[in-house]
Amino acid sequence: MDKQIEVGAQRLDESPDGIIEEGSTEARNRAAGRRRRIARSAVASALAKVTSVGTALISVPLTLNYLGPERFGMWMTMSSLVAFLSFADFGLGNGLLSAVAAANGRDDRAAIKKLVSSAYFVLSLIAVAILCMLAVTYSLVPWYRLFNVQSDLARGEVAPSVATLICCFAAAVPLGVVQRTQLGLQQGYMASLWQCGSSILGLGCVLFAIRQEAPLPILILAYVGGPLVVSVANGLFFFGVLERDIAPSYRSVTRAALRAIGSTGLLFLTLQLVAAATYMSDSIIIAQILGASAVTGYAVPEKLFSLIGSVLAMGVGPLWAAHGEAIARGDREWALRTLKLSMSIAAAAAAIAALILVPTAPWLLKLWVGHAVSAPLFLLLGLGLWKVLEAAGLALAMFLNGARIVGFQVAVAVATAVMAVTLKIVFVHEIGIAGSVWATIVSYAALTLLPCYVFRKRILMVVK
Repeated sequence: MDKQIEVGAQRLDESPDGIIEEGSTEARNRAAGRRRRIARSAVASALAKVTSVGTALISVPLTLNYLGPERFGMWMTMSSLVAFLSFADFGLGNGLLSAVAAANGRDDRAAIKKLVSSAYFVLSLIAVAILCMLAVTYSLVPWYRLFNVQSDLARGEVAPSVATLICCFAAAVPLGVVQRTQLGLQQGYMASLWQCGSSILGLGCVLFAIRQEAPLPILILAYVGGPLVVSVANGLFFFGVLERDIAPSYRSVTRAALRAIGSTGLLFLTLQLVAAATYMSDSIIIAQILGASAVTGYAVPEKLFSLIGSVLAMGVGPLWAAHGEAIARGDREWALRTLKLSMSIAAAAAAIAALILVPTAPWLLKLWVGHAVSAPLFLLLGLGLWKVLEAAGLALAMFLNGARIVGFQVAVAVATAVMAVTLKIVFVHEIGIAGSVWATIVSYAALTLLPCYVFRKRILMVVK
């Protein structure tokens, strides 16, 4: 059994040939079932996203008015810090997703249990290590300098706010096993439905904290602590009631399962690191160059345009596990067709949304947060164009992840990250907050999308 887990973790071009004829009844039935699961997950994800967006629309103006520009900018910068910390699971979460999808394609439930158990065990150790590192560095790091805040109130809140955020993040690391397993089994609709409850509870906690005039650390605890409770409930119900045969168990932890997860997990770790440096560094760079208050002028319009990517992620997100399961079964023609179609539809949908959002954004921002934020046209144009490029790249990434073609992604991502961070520093100095998104556009188009287009035939050969 352990040998089967290792085989499932091999590169795609090393896996046994077992291509199912495209016109066979079996292939058609599997394709139909795959489409149903994708549609179900997309609908549930849409509901979750509507709930998440709705709570954000309510919470952002409330917290902005309550905290003020500097403290709100600090909160946005901390959100970017969480994105940087997302690599703390060493890529094991994404490695688990891919490995579970492949094992599911082989109908190997015993292997899935070993994968889940091993991932949960290691991620729990990582969570403990994060808390230990926080305890050691808490009093040594001048946190107020990291966030470049000036007021006495903001300086006093920085350190406890960071500690609260990191503690909640550490708790969320092992809990992520539940969602990754659901996604790997193409049951993402379950994760999305629980996310609805998470968003509602988080908003309720934030509203209560504001009503009580709580300081920023308590506000952060309310915002991220509520969803942690929902994650625990999701895990207890999923592994305790629905999927008891694959519930994590210490006795099921194996070295083979860890190798299966880690074989792609380390590559995903590298990919997460460089992606965070490329796409999540905007607020930190702007705060260092222009001050924490300037972050608000970028972060609020960016949140508005992020709706485009969030909506598209609902449709293309379930394709990761679907591609992985299809390729494991030999349904490679389906994966190839779906890749081309998803990239075209995602880019076209993002373009239409951007054309609508760019001219209406000033009015929407005024309606949303009043006169607290005004976005220059150059920033809005950049955000619109970026979402089109991001949409096409997201659809491509789902295929590459499902096919475990991670090394190629790492290579282009490293080059993109170096160029993007360098240009962001230069552009923000020269043209202000809009320079950050335009630096991302230039770097991503030149060093990610272009190489993928040039080498598209070699990439697609993997599934032929």
